Amino acid sequence: MSAYESIIQGLNEAVDYQQGKLKARKMKITIKPAESFNTEEIKHIRQKTGLSQVVFAGSLGVSPKTVEAWENGRNRPEGASRRLLELVRDNPDLLRQFQAEA
Repeated sequence: MSAYESIIQGLNEAVDYQQGKLKARKMKITIKPAESFNTEEIKHIRQKTGLSQVVFAGSLGVSPKTVEAWENGRNRPEGASRRLLELVRDNPDLLRQFQAEA
């Protein structure tokens, strides 16, 4: 089947679904909220990676001042940073793939 035919088939199926001629699979998923971390937990996560604040920050895509503020309690991670901290906590080697060889 060509890309064109595949697109046309998909569009026809979408129209059929909209008109009630076709049933679609439905799946309900729930996303657990990202955890919050206190200063000690953040520092412990970073130390488990074996990275300095500067390298840890670069690996997460935030500034070194941000990591310093998290660890000193002047600021708290929000949004995607909280989810990233969860992932790194559960897999400390995760950030190694973002480090360049010198």
